Amino acid sequence: MKPIGGEPTGSDAISRARDLGPQIAAAADDIERSQTIPEPLLTRIHDARLARMLLPRSVGGDQVDPWIYLHAIEEIARHDASVGWNLFVANSSALIAPFIPLETARAIYADPRTIISWGPPNQHTARAVPGGYRVSGEWHFASGSRQANWMGAHCQVIEPDGSIRLNRFGRPTVRTLLFRKEHTQPIENWNTIGLRGTASEGYRVANLFVPEAYSGTREDPSLRRDPGPLYAFTMQGLYAVGVSAVAFGIARAMLDAFVGLATEKVPRGLQRLADSPVVQAGVARREATLGSARAWLVDILKDVAAGADQVAPIDLNARVRVRLGCAHAIQAAAEVADYVYKAAGTSAIFLGTPFERRFRDMHTVSQQIQARESHFEAVGRAMFNGDPDGLFL
Repeated sequence: MKPIGGEPTGSDAISRARDLGPQIAAAADDIERSQTIPEPLLTRIHDARLARMLLPRSVGGDQVDPWIYLHAIEEIARHDASVGWNLFVANSSALIAPFIPLETARAIYADPRTIISWGPPNQHTARAVPGGYRVSGEWHFASGSRQANWMGAHCQVIEPDGSIRLNRFGRPTVRTLLFRKEHTQPIENWNTIGLRGTASEGYRVANLFVPEAYSGTREDPSLRRDPGPLYAFTMQGLYAVGVSAVAFGIARAMLDAFVGLATEKVPRGLQRLADSPVVQAGVARREATLGSARAWLVDILKDVAAGADQVAPIDLNARVRVRLGCAHAIQAAAEVADYVYKAAGTSAIFLGTPFERRFRDMHTVSQQIQARESHFEAVGRAMFNGDPDGLFL
């Protein structure tokens, strides 16, 4: 069943993602079991440049529009949410490229299979030393680290005199340090109910030296090298777009699978599900829920990009709109998934059905920071009071 209202045209990224769909679906069980993307699928993903959609053209990327990126990740996640998740994270990590020296970015991405993986910042520190930094510590939730060849660490910086380095806004700066994966020790701790194939496990480094040229900070938009509306979006905003895309893909696949089930299933003592007015209305309402959330988010992204400056970051109103569109998208997709799981009855509870893994995946997505209900409070607060502290992302 195609989404009502059609889909965008003219994008190689979307068609390349769609073409890989059957191969991703065929590997889904193996990905869940092994927690890695197997060959030759991984090579085909790289050949399709699906980890380079948000990478700047200046370093060999495709620098696609945010709504094209949304649709491409959604296409992938329809067939396997873990692959969709890892590719959105790989693209999000590529957003560091405009904030590091051009020569460094080109060196890192000279390998067409380059993927950077990292965990979120958790008050880690790096010590400034001549020529760079020394860092020790461990990080977690590094999605796609098994496919990565580079890793990163987000750290506050301790100066040689022991003080904390501040950014131009007067807050402790967070600097991203990049290093080859072989310098890390993996922590195999990804034992979750869903998104198991992402292997979003931890890693550690010990007294690692990272040259200054292999570091950068995304806090100061004036340091961004590459122009264009895409990079006027905040990284957190584009990260939320990626999570929304995965959620859309899961919900789309579950709703399509339920329509197929309903045409065949005849519950004991009842009529065929597809002939039930309750089921008919329920499916129609969820199609409207998913389609409207998707269309609204696309409209927001297009409108914000059209009004974005080539250099200056998007303003508060645009950031608020992107955040609200993404928060609503994730919530709407989760609602559709919950409806399908309930409506499918016992057909949804068995391993290997089109429903159970996607249900687990959706309810792992729903626990991620981008899915927090508090985003609605933050948006409402900004709508009434603005953002006097400059903290809204």
